Amino acid sequence: MKPDRTVVGVDNPRTGELMRALYAPFNRSRDRVIVMDIPSAELTKYAANTMLATKISFMNELSNLADRVGADIEAVRRGIGSDPRIGYKFIYPGAGFGGSCFPKDVSALSRTGEQAGYKMELVDAVNLVNRKQKQVLFQKMHAYFGDLTGKVIAIWGLAFKPNTDDIREAPARDLMEALWNAGASVRVHDPEAMDNIRACYGAPENLTYCESPMEAANGADALAIMTEWKLYHSPDFAELAKTLRSKAIFDGRNLFDPKLIARFGLEYHSIGRPATKPD
Repeated sequence: MKPDRTVVGVDNPRTGELMRALYAPFNRSRDRVIVMDIPSAELTKYAANTMLATKISFMNELSNLADRVGADIEAVRRGIGSDPRIGYKFIYPGAGFGGSCFPKDVSALSRTGEQAGYKMELVDAVNLVNRKQKQVLFQKMHAYFGDLTGKVIAIWGLAFKPNTDDIREAPARDLMEALWNAGASVRVHDPEAMDNIRACYGAPENLTYCESPMEAANGADALAIMTEWKLYHSPDFAELAKTLRSKAIFDGRNLFDPKLIARFGLEYHSIGRPATKPD
C-alpha cells in the first residue's frame, strides 16, 4: 500500500483497538490506519498491486494497437489521463513491468482464485500481456535488422525501474536473452544494477559491461533503452548519430521527442508511436 496508508488485518476487535492506539501518534492530522479482518487485508494487498499492474498492461496492450493503426499512444495517454476518474499515474506504456512486487502479487492473486475454485481471467490476462510486452522491443529490432547474427546492441538500463539495483523480472533481461538466442551480443550500462547482472550472468563473450552510457553505445549497431534513469534523458544525440552504426534507437520507455531525434539523423522506434526516420 502507499506509505501514507496502513492496512491492518486483525483477528478480533480488541487487536484492532490496540493497533489504533499504537499508530495514534502518527494520525493527528487524519486517520491513516484502516482496520479489517485478516483475509480482507491480504486480499487488499494483492488487489492494490494487481490494479496498478492492470493499468500498465492495459496501456501496453493499447500501445500495440496504436502501432498498428498509426495512432500516438502518448497523445492517447494524455487524453485519457485528463479524465480525473483515470488520472495519469501508471498509464505510461513501456517494455513491461518487473520487480519483486507486481509479478509476484499478480500471480499470487491468480493462484488464490484457483485455490478458491475461481478463475481470475482478467488477472491472468495482465500476466500474459506483460510477458508478451517484454518481447516487443526485440520484435521491433528483428523487424528492422532481419538477421541479428553478429549484431551488437547497446542497452541502457538493466534494473526493472530507476533508483534501484533490483533486476528481478526486469524486462532488460528478457531482451538480453532474446538477443543472445538470435546470435547478437550486448554492451550494457546501468548506474546501479551492473553487479547484480554480473552475478546472474557472469562475463560471457557476448556481454560487455560499460562504465558509461556512451561507452556502451560506442561501436554498437543500435541502442535500446530499458530503464528510465535520469542520466539517459538528455544524451548527446549528435554523438550517438556518429557512434551507432545503423543510427537506430529502440526506446522501451518513450523518453525522447521523435521529431528531435530525427533532426540528428537518427531513426527512432518507441512504444506505441510511429517510427521516425532522419530528416
